Amino acid sequence: MALDIQAQPFTYCPHCASPLRPRVLVEGDHARLACIACDFVHYRNPRLAAAAIIQREGKLILVRRAIEPQRGLWVFPGGFVDSGETVQAAAVRETFEETGLRIGLTGILDVYSSIERDVALVVYAAESRGGMASPGSECDDLALYAPENLPWEELAFDATRDALRDYLRRFFPRVRPR
Repeated sequence: MALDIQAQPFTYCPHCASPLRPRVLVEGDHARLACIACDFVHYRNPRLAAAAIIQREGKLILVRRAIEPQRGLWVFPGGFVDSGETVQAAAVRETFEETGLRIGLTGILDVYSSIERDVALVVYAAESRGGMASPGSECDDLALYAPENLPWEELAFDATRDALRDYLRRFFPRVRPR
């Protein structure tokens, strides 16, 4: 894998302010940005996100994104895990922020990642436990979809499609996902 200098957030070492340069640290590995003066190495790791697929009255809750990326497309509620927050708490918080619903997590569905997107997404199965369903500030609509009527052509992100397929296989085995 080639080092993408443009995608790196640092040009200078955050410890000593010397320039960072691509350097292979271990033979056979790819180059990483490393300080020319001290031992600092910038490891570019994926960001962690958490989400919940919520079943309510036999239907799944989706929100339509009002922000980029993928503005105008449907997802289940989720977002980035904050420092000092558990992944589970992030899934619950993001769901409340995007839907106004209080949820209970019933189990982990899976973890989704890809080389193309710099995100690792942990998806939980969840049930609605109250609240008033309403789209949050990052969403412009909220809808309940029967499992057989999910808007496959209007879903944002590969991970959204993959997780929904896995969810249907596990919880609605008679529904054939696209």
